[in-house]
Amino acid sequence: MQPMKLRCEMTSPLGDLLLVANAPGDALCGLFVVQQKYFPAAASQWQAAPRLPLFRIVTAQLRDYFSGARQSFDLPLAPEGTPFQQHVWSHIRAVPFGETITYAELARRCGRPSAVRAAGAATGRNPLMIVVPCHRIMGSGGALTGYAGGLDRKRVLLELESRDLVGMTRNVA
Repeated sequence: MQPMKLRCEMTSPLGDLLLVANAPGDALCGLFVVQQKYFPAAASQWQAAPRLPLFRIVTAQLRDYFSGARQSFDLPLAPEGTPFQQHVWSHIRAVPFGETITYAELARRCGRPSAVRAAGAATGRNPLMIVVPCHRIMGSGGALTGYAGGLDRKRVLLELESRDLVGMTRNVA
C-alpha cells in the first residue's frame, strides 16, 4: 500500500498540472501533466491540499518559470525511485537552463556510458517534470524523442527556454 500523499492542481501553458507532496507536506514528490504517461493511478485518492504552503511556493515558482522570470527551482524534493533512477535524476537537474544533452551523454555523466537505455528509462520515469528538467534530454543527434508529457509539450518547454535565453542575450548587450 502506498503512503498517503497530498495533491493540488494548477493550470499552466502545458495544461493542468498535478502537484504532489509527501504526507508531511514538506517536500514535492511529484509534478505531472494530467493524463501523461505514468500518471499516478492513485492520485484521485490522495488528499487535496490546495492551501498547503509548499504548493503555494511551487505554484509561484512554476508561474515565474513559465513567464520567463525563473530559470531554476529552489524547492525541497522527495522523488520516489530506485537508487539508479535517483542518480540519473540528480544528473538531469544539473543540465543548465536552455541547454540540452543526449541520453548517451546523460549515461556518461552518470558514470555508466553503456547504460544509455537504462538512463532513458529512468528519465522517462522522472516524477518531477519541469523541476527535474528531463525535457532537456534529447535523442542522438539532438532528435526530439521521449517525453512522458508528450513531444508537443517537450517542444514548448525547449522553445520557452530558447526564447528566454535570446531575450537575456539582448538585454545584456
